Amino acid sequence: MTMKTVLVYNPTAGPWDMLRPLKRLAAYLRTCGWDTELVQTEQEGDAGRYARDSAARHIDMLLVAGGDGTINEVANGLSGTNTVLGIVPVGTGNILAQQLRMPALLPVAPMVRDIGDVLSNSRVQRVDLGIINNRGFVCWAGLGLDAEIATQMEPRPRHIKRLRTLPYIFTGLAVASEYSGVRAQFRFGDRVVRTRTLMAVATNIQLYAAFFQIAPQGCMDDGLLDIFVFKGLNFSYALRSAVEMLGKRHQDSPNVMHVLASSMEVETSPTVAVHLDGDPMGHTPASVRMRPGALRLLVPSNAPETLFSKSPEHL
Repeated sequence: MTMKTVLVYNPTAGPWDMLRPLKRLAAYLRTCGWDTELVQTEQEGDAGRYARDSAARHIDMLLVAGGDGTINEVANGLSGTNTVLGIVPVGTGNILAQQLRMPALLPVAPMVRDIGDVLSNSRVQRVDLGIINNRGFVCWAGLGLDAEIATQMEPRPRHIKRLRTLPYIFTGLAVASEYSGVRAQFRFGDRVVRTRTLMAVATNIQLYAAFFQIAPQGCMDDGLLDIFVFKGLNFSYALRSAVEMLGKRHQDSPNVMHVLASSMEVETSPTVAVHLDGDPMGHTPASVRMRPGALRLLVPSNAPETLFSKSPEHL
């Protein structure tokens, strides 16, 4: 049975021009029975438009060749539809791909067949979509220090992307050295918490950034977010939290609050930056909630079983 497939390529994502390898991938997928159309984005919003158009045309599969930001745009366009979202990692961070153990596509010919085989042998899982201020996120939303780093980093030119995570490390240290915690009020249902906060992260996956396993028990289809509030005043608190996360000790820290919840309301004084899936998105206040089962996600066969509580669906 032929699989109607659209492969959306964001040419500004990642450190390299990947058009030629993607053309070879589309040709290989056609030999696997995937009737694949390759399209390119030209400006912001195009990926979401392709997603909405694909769903309206009852396309079976939309593959995203981009980074986490392009995936976010497509996920918002496919939310609540039957079109499956698949990933061909060509971005810089590729955190969702790392979480799913999906290998990145590199500009070398042998990789094309490997990626094609992984895609064609993957399964479909229905997963939740987080919502912050009416915009969806697949991985996480955050506010405070990490969002300020994202605001200063994005967008990045291609020569900076070739340095991978180094610019984030240097920018993170520079921002954190001058950053101060703010007064914040968090509401989780009927529970209200007031504290001095450096940052807060609401995650739907287990990984955070390139180095941290922030939510080891995180699940993408349980209707809940793992919410972490990092308390503190200044750089020393931020550095301590980073070290604790690297050592997977942050959940035992008195300076870190962990809450499982389906919603969160946040107000801060003064206002702070907000991000979703690593892209800047305004400032607080913020309202976070879940849209259970909103996405059909293509998942490699070797993805961590702990990410899902429900059985896979048929393509």
